Amino acid sequence: MGSRIGVESTGSYHESVAGLAHHLGFLVFMLNPKDTRHYAKAVGLRGKTDRVDAELIARMIAHEHTKLHAWIPPTPQQRELDRLLKRRATLVSLREALEMSLHELDGFGTDLKALRTRFNQLIARVDLRVKALVEADPERKQNFTRLCTITGVGPVIGTALVNTLERVPLESADAFVAFTGLDPRPDDSGQRRGKRRLSKRGPAELRRLLYMAAMSAIKTKPWRPLYDHYRAKALSSTATFVILARRIARTARSIYTHKTEFDPGRLTKFLT
Repeated sequence: MGSRIGVESTGSYHESVAGLAHHLGFLVFMLNPKDTRHYAKAVGLRGKTDRVDAELIARMIAHEHTKLHAWIPPTPQQRELDRLLKRRATLVSLREALEMSLHELDGFGTDLKALRTRFNQLIARVDLRVKALVEADPERKQNFTRLCTITGVGPVIGTALVNTLERVPLESADAFVAFTGLDPRPDDSGQRRGKRRLSKRGPAELRRLLYMAAMSAIKTKPWRPLYDHYRAKALSSTATFVILARRIARTARSIYTHKTEFDPGRLTKFLT
């Protein structure tokens, strides 16, 4: 058909409509609800109803589609991997929250231990299913293995990276960094140079995992010189972790694209 359809991303409820529209030949654009809300304010809308929202989305797609990326439906395996990784993050967060809230209370040690054991069992089951999905596809398995050669990248972040890189075709490393939301957002006006902040667009869980990978990486020989280099420039530890997270994302995209393995020597080449 070639007609364009805009759909707001609303949990998993949008997937059936978007998938069917794509199957029928429509060009589908998946919209962030925050973007449509800001667009509504920009064009001066004062009310919100289902009809108003639909008209707004149609207007947005008609005027802005050339600046948007068309949605590509994930395969069933890609969709399952994405859901498993998100559920795993939820389980880990709940486990940590329960431990923090109960560990100081007397008389709950046995219950806390039982809860921790059960959470660990659920997380282990998720990990087994994730591993099975990765190994079921020879090409995905090879790409995953290459990505895990990056010091600081373990099975969870390796899976998230390979699933994202094969799911979302991006033209450059800069585009991949922007997709993760780790790109700095300028805030300048005239002679004023505002503080740079992260755009925080894209998948929050992938961004969190990249940040955690950076925190792990600085404890290793290949990455520590970079950490020390940026800290010596009076950057905060948080800012340095973000810089290294971007570097990990760029490295991962290069390895995935060129079918290579991690070369620690390239990290510190510009420092000498």
